[in-house]
Amino acid sequence: MRDTVYCVLCVLLTLMLGVLAARYVSDTWMLAFFESLQTHIALACTGGAVLALIVRRHWYAGALLIASLLLACHSIVMLREHAASPVSADAQPSFRLLSFNIDNDNFENGARIADLIVGSKADVVEIFEASPVLSEMSRISVVYPYRIGCGVMTEDCDSLLLSKRPLLKPDMRDLSVLWRNRFILATIDMDGQPVAFASAHLSKPYFDDFHKGELYYLGDILQSVQQPLLLAGDFNASVIEPDMRRFLRRSGLTHLFPEPSTWPIRAGPLGISIDHVFARPPLQLISVRRIEDAMGSNHYGLLTEFTVAK
Repeated sequence: MRDTVYCVLCVLLTLMLGVLAARYVSDTWMLAFFESLQTHIALACTGGAVLALIVRRHWYAGALLIASLLLACHSIVMLREHAASPVSADAQPSFRLLSFNIDNDNFENGARIADLIVGSKADVVEIFEASPVLSEMSRISVVYPYRIGCGVMTEDCDSLLLSKRPLLKPDMRDLSVLWRNRFILATIDMDGQPVAFASAHLSKPYFDDFHKGELYYLGDILQSVQQPLLLAGDFNASVIEPDMRRFLRRSGLTHLFPEPSTWPIRAGPLGISIDHVFARPPLQLISVRRIEDAMGSNHYGLLTEFTVAK
């Protein structure tokens, strides 16, 4: 019986580790879901390998333990690869961004989410799948009179950018043929400093190569931005995804480490970070924190404090 349990454990661990290790020899969208979960799966495999060693002390279980630890450690290295150190909380001037995928089917919580937006004290708000707040737009507009989305520059209400200050050179585009109007770019004068705010909602990375193509196109757009840049969005992928790593390397964007986990909400802090806030110097991130009440969405929202170095 002991040998059977040991054999089953080793076979399962070998298969899981083989899937994780495949990223090092192949870049295919079929691995995307597992790549974002590399830390979680590798740590689970570490526990499984320890269990296998308890069942039977054998060199193969030891090799699986080493492989699991190496994959877990490398995932941490990749999570930190494009991370910048946060600046002091006392840095001035400081501004606030609220970003939140509220879920297009979350109509019963539209009023609560509108309360969050109005009371957030954010300078800029970026909402994804914004239909639930369309009926609340009149009172939201009292605090945020300038917007793109939900009837402005588009008839639909999906991606939405709200601002207390006028929007300069507003732009709204498709990132691919899958979804319309899921990229927004606008320059806003933040107390004399022009700042480019970008909003992006990407397709899931296991939908063929659309995610990779959207990131490449997004990188092309952002390369032409000369102002300090803040990009927030639902990327449906962790920063350790190969196409995400290429995008960050190419665009010069950074994030804070560790990023708050935003999905799935049932996992809480043990989830993964697929909603991101990226900055490009001289814009610097002070903090990025999770809004603990998901308000019926399947994502947690993020509240970001940032400054622009002079």
